[in-house]
Amino acid sequence: MNHVAHPILTCAEAKEFEAAYFAGDEAREWRAMQQAGCAVGDGILRDYEEIGGFPSAGRVLVLAGKGHNAGDALIAARRIAELHPGAWIEVRFVLGERALRPLAAMAWRELAEREQARGLRAESSTYDLVIDGVFGFQFRAPLEPQVASLLAEVNAMPIRFRAAVDLPSGLDEAGAFRADFTYATGIVKSPLLTLKNAGRVRYLDLGFEVNRMKPSATDHVLTSTVLDPLRALRSPQSDKRTYGHVFIVGGSRSYPGAVLMSVLAALRSGAGLVTAFVPESLAPAFAARAPEAMWVGWPESPEGGLALEGSHLLRERIARASVLLIGPGLGRDAETLALVKDIVRQASVPLVIDADALQADIVTLGKAPRIFTPHAGEYARIEHALAAAAEGKASSADTVVIQKGPVTRVRVGAVTYHSFFGGPVLARGGSGDVLAGLTAGLLAQTPDDLSGAASRGVVWHGLAADALARAKGQVAVQTTQLVDYLGVAMRF
Repeated sequence: MNHVAHPILTCAEAKEFEAAYFAGDEAREWRAMQQAGCAVGDGILRDYEEIGGFPSAGRVLVLAGKGHNAGDALIAARRIAELHPGAWIEVRFVLGERALRPLAAMAWRELAEREQARGLRAESSTYDLVIDGVFGFQFRAPLEPQVASLLAEVNAMPIRFRAAVDLPSGLDEAGAFRADFTYATGIVKSPLLTLKNAGRVRYLDLGFEVNRMKPSATDHVLTSTVLDPLRALRSPQSDKRTYGHVFIVGGSRSYPGAVLMSVLAALRSGAGLVTAFVPESLAPAFAARAPEAMWVGWPESPEGGLALEGSHLLRERIARASVLLIGPGLGRDAETLALVKDIVRQASVPLVIDADALQADIVTLGKAPRIFTPHAGEYARIEHALAAAAEGKASSADTVVIQKGPVTRVRVGAVTYHSFFGGPVLARGGSGDVLAGLTAGLLAQTPDDLSGAASRGVVWHGLAADALARAKGQVAVQTTQLVDYLGVAMRF
């Protein structure tokens, strides 16, 4: 997956890479700084859309250190001023203007020349945006007292949007800069995987070809290019059977909506056919809501779950399936969980196992390849069983784990792929059901590529969340709206 995911480097590795990549060529470094700064500025403006968009006369505070981070931040401010001519820019040279290194000084002169007609403004107490460009990845603790004092002052200000370039200044030191977003320019540095004050991370790919530095890295960042196969023209000779048949088993009287959301996402995934097996009392209403799917009513247990006696309904049809998703909205009725054990044990097609089907005594059954989609609580429930399986003590099935969270991770053996797409708009019930259906639909199209389907599902889901938040905000939205933004996200 080297073309769709880039290795995450330690700060020392990043320093070594940049030294070799630029080889002291200041002209090349200047071009990269211009590219990075403009990318940061554009990224800030995109992400600002989640809170209504950058104000036409917005006030910007730039915290400039002395090196490349200062240059990136100053160029980002210039970029914002170019796109918003009414923007109000203030620059604070945290280590003094004379400390600026040559390229950062060039960035400052360009910004100053642009603002000369109006003059850079005096200090204010209110800002719409602060851009932290004080320290980069070569920061060494501790923070100097005067810098810590300034960062504490800025952290206490009522600023709507706080952006850090590459890493928040001070890392995890007491008094370090607290970012809403951190824009990793060219390389994602490993501290961003654990820093609590980095906010949401955005990877800005500058074409550095980082894979040459550490192709065997265990941590990688996913890029949107993972979706390129889906953006290509489809064969004019294809039909619905070309793109796979998704089977979905789920639903209960207690949790009727989850399986419907999975079906809606599978229908938008590009899969050719979708068949859903749901409690018979739900099938008519669901068929009216999503007539494109084939709905099979399943006998219900006394608790309203799927009854064992319905097994033949799946068994009679399973030869038509490309992939089977099981779990959304199932509940934990003992009879239903016994049914799930039988299905997973006997499955002959790739599986996506989600929600209440994620039980320690279920996940290692059978030999079919499988993708698990746990959130933090579900992962804790199955973690020991998965570890035993990895050591060869249980299932021999090929497995990929989508570990959902603020940063969703795709775990393939010892390698972890991190997706920085999406955000708090996903922190609502049902977003995981959408991801499960989307992933199953993608796996149906490439049933031999578990990791690719999982990565595409996670990135597409996250991009749709970003598009939804930018269009509607983070608060007054519904989970089902994610499905409507899958097409929008494909255009990114």
